[in-house]
Amino acid sequence: MTHTTALRPVAPSARPDRLRVGHGGGFWVVAAAFGISLAFSTMPTPLYGLYQQRDGFPTPVITVVFAAYAVGVVASLYLVGHVSDWFGRRPVILLALLAEALAAVGFLTWPDLPGLLLARLISGIGIGAVTATATAHLSELRLVSRPGEDVAHSGLIATVVNLGGLSLGPLVSGLLTAYVGRPLTTPFVVFLVLLLVSAIAITLVPETVVRLEERPAYRPQRVSLPAAARPAFVGAALGAFAAMALSGLYMALAPTLLGQLLHESSRLVGGLTTFSLLAAGALAQLVFASKSTRSQLRIGLTLISVGLVAIPAAALAGSLWFFLVGGILAGAGLGLNFRASVATAASLAEAPQRGEVLAALFLAAYVGLAIPAVLIGLALIWEPSWAVLVAFAAIELVLVLWAGRRTLAATVPA
Repeated sequence: MTHTTALRPVAPSARPDRLRVGHGGGFWVVAAAFGISLAFSTMPTPLYGLYQQRDGFPTPVITVVFAAYAVGVVASLYLVGHVSDWFGRRPVILLALLAEALAAVGFLTWPDLPGLLLARLISGIGIGAVTATATAHLSELRLVSRPGEDVAHSGLIATVVNLGGLSLGPLVSGLLTAYVGRPLTTPFVVFLVLLLVSAIAITLVPETVVRLEERPAYRPQRVSLPAAARPAFVGAALGAFAAMALSGLYMALAPTLLGQLLHESSRLVGGLTTFSLLAAGALAQLVFASKSTRSQLRIGLTLISVGLVAIPAAALAGSLWFFLVGGILAGAGLGLNFRASVATAASLAEAPQRGEVLAALFLAAYVGLAIPAVLIGLALIWEPSWAVLVAFAAIELVLVLWAGRRTLAATVPA
């Protein structure tokens, strides 16, 4: 009987693959492909209102469509998010990009509600596969190309690409729908081309794992950590959950809440609102990159706390600009909290298990993306928008502070 083989990270001294892109160039190719796939995943945000107007379905259906995406992400992270540790980073990223391209084709060819649900589910599966894999691949490519560099630098780039990519999707689709014809077609055509080009480019990137003599038997996602490291991981996972819960609110319902609370129906403004939250998170990670993880977390907790107070206050006051400022502050805090969560989780894992541990972290994050958004959508059936937003902000604030305190307690001062 033949035996398939498993994989382990390549050491910097290992013989490189004979490819046309080196490890340094491959790093940026993976970063670009990762960002494009994430941008595609949030691109439908300003379009949900158009589908709703066209088909006449209620607001909770929007959250169900969004939840289909999140379910795909969670299922993919649980089932395949860690298998790149065995099969290699490059093939998993390639398949994920092709899944995103398939989702784009689904949006174009079956734009009715069942098709939207299926396309969002497929998109979620692709994002679940690529998220932890690309994060680990970036770290390993950087290790080979710049062995003397602080490993935190590649982690910073990965988290900036994560939030930066998520932020660009609503902005691009908002601009396209405002200034280009066929708003339910053009954005998907643009991203389909970008995704296919990214898939071709990924085939030229060096692999960072090599085969072992035997491959472990398949199992779903799990985390193997020393008992002493588990409190830190739990705090990081809860912080990621809370960060993505806030981003999920904006990605699923920002245009709807703007219309109901502030009487703002512009799709461009809806896209800009989500963009400003997520872009602020990416920018904050760059601005405070020189700070220690503990300092970033403290600053992030302060900013997100102020933002979570400002957002519902702005909605009650009917101020669009105050709402945007609150979102920017909360987004900056979200970015720093998310960065601290990823850095903490990555520091707990040895290289062969890094993909597994990061997949578990992102699993917690995307559960946070799905469940709160669906609950908010259901709550809007019975309660006014302002009351739902106030309740969400209060619960989110408690969760953020509790998770932050737990992470700080388990993190060694730097």
